[in-house]
Amino acid sequence: MTVAAPICVARIGAAHGVRGAVKLWAFTADPLAVQHYGPLTTKDGARQFELMHVRAAKDHLVATLKGVATREDAERLNGIELYVPREKLPATDDDEYYHADLIGLAAVTSADAPLGRVIAIHDFGAGTIIEIAPPQGATMLLPFTNAVVPTVDLAGGRVVIELPAEIDGDDPAAP
Repeated sequence: MTVAAPICVARIGAAHGVRGAVKLWAFTADPLAVQHYGPLTTKDGARQFELMHVRAAKDHLVATLKGVATREDAERLNGIELYVPREKLPATDDDEYYHADLIGLAAVTSADAPLGRVIAIHDFGAGTIIEIAPPQGATMLLPFTNAVVPTVDLAGGRVVIELPAEIDGDDPAAP
């Protein structure tokens, strides 16, 4: 039996105030959902964090963690990614995926020609972007839409990419 890798649901940011609160950047569809998954751990499981209080702020959350009482304690946690076991997350709907499921998949054309591997999924606010790393050269940033990514085959370990006719910034005459 293979144990599923834990899923990163948040990252601790800078200290907030003087009483040990931290900024928390949630990676869940509902940012406040991170407080309902139980204790959060580091990827290796060596450290565990219990969220005592969470509130929404402008573009992040502010959280207090059990055992973190001073600004200095909070500052030492900056940058730590927080994970939960896969089974604590809700099931996905059809055509809905956890980013962790897509990272590492092979990217191929509709003719099954290899393009590279999925290395990241980004959302900067204007729509989701899939980043493909080809065997050589610069990575490709493509819209993660049904038109560009018509097939996600998790069982087969691949995504099918329909490359747009023109990718902004491409210049075939460039060296």
